Amino acid sequence: MASTTPLAGKVALITGASKGIGAATALELASLGARVVINYASDSKPADELVQKIGADKSIAIKANAGDVQEIERLVAETVAWGGKIDILVPNAGLCLMRTLEQTKESDFQRTMDLNVKGPYFLAQKALPHMQPGSRVILLSTSLCNFSSLTPNYLLYVTSKGAIEQMVRILAKDLGTKGITVNCVAPGPTATELFFQGKSEEVVKRIASANPFGRIGEPGEIAGAVAYFAGEGGSWVNGQILRVNGGMTVGT
Repeated sequence: MASTTPLAGKVALITGASKGIGAATALELASLGARVVINYASDSKPADELVQKIGADKSIAIKANAGDVQEIERLVAETVAWGGKIDILVPNAGLCLMRTLEQTKESDFQRTMDLNVKGPYFLAQKALPHMQPGSRVILLSTSLCNFSSLTPNYLLYVTSKGAIEQMVRILAKDLGTKGITVNCVAPGPTATELFFQGKSEEVVKRIASANPFGRIGEPGEIAGAVAYFAGEGGSWVNGQILRVNGGMTVGT
C-alpha cells in the first residue's frame, strides 16, 4: 500500500507561498508529509495563519524579497538553518503587470524581470549546494505562453515566463547530472487574487466560458501538479512543461 505521507522527511521551500497557488502548494506538500518554508514578501498575517494551519512543527514563515539576490541568499540560509537541507524548490513568486510595448516603462520591465526571472534563476543557484540527488526544482510558467488569442497587454508578463520555460530546458540538462530534476507547471486561468485583479465579473465569465470545462482552475488543482513533480511519480520526468488548464491549450 502506498504511503499517505510520501514526502515525509523532505524540506520544501516555496516562494510567494502565503496566498493563491503558493499557499495551496504549501498545504498540499505538507499534507504529503513535507516540512514547508512559506516565503512571503510583505504581509505576515496570511503566512502566519498558514503556519498555524499546517503546524509550527512542520512549517515556518520567512519574509524575503524573492527578486533580490541578497534576500534570496538569506532566505536559503534561514531555510537550511531550520530544515537542514532543501529537497523541493518551488520558485512561485511572480508579478503580472499588464503592459503593451508602448505602455511599458523601464521600471515595469525591471520589476517584472527581477521577480519572475532573476529570482528563480538565483534561487536555484543559491539552493543548489543544499540539494542532494533526488531533489526537485519545480518552476512556474503560464499556459499563455502557448495560447494564440492573447491581447497585446500580456507582452511583458509572457516575455518573463518565456524565459522561465527556456530556463527549464537548460537546467534540466545541467542539474540532471547531479540527480536533480527540473520541471515546470504552467497554469491556465486560476482563481487567485492575482488573476481576479482588475477583471470585471463579465471578463471572468468570458474567460471561463472559453474553457472546455466552462470554468477556471482552482489553486489546489495547480498544487496537485506541483506535488506530482515533487513525488515519486515524477522521479523520471525532467525538463518538461505541464500545462494545467483544463484543455484551454492542447498539444505542445
